[in-house]
Amino acid sequence: MEGRVQGVGYRAACCARAQDLGLGGWVRNLPDGRVELEAEGGSQQLNDLRLWCEIGPPHAEVRCVSTLPVGTTGEDWFEVRR
Repeated sequence: MEGRVQGVGYRAACCARAQDLGLGGWVRNLPDGRVELEAEGGSQQLNDLRLWCEIGPPHAEVRCVSTLPVGTTGEDWFEVRR
């Protein structure tokens, strides 16, 4: 995610949303100010998370969400990485 997505609780809110959706994966800040995440689960749940990411938590200003397919890892938890 690009925009004002660091320092606004984006990772914690994203993690909570992903957990609510039953997704596995992680979210982390990048040094250039973006937020990156990998998630796996059902296609509807992944789409719901992508839609949430386009808005983010209060005070976030999301400019762009890019998606790329990645291989599955079998993770059944979602966490914030540092």
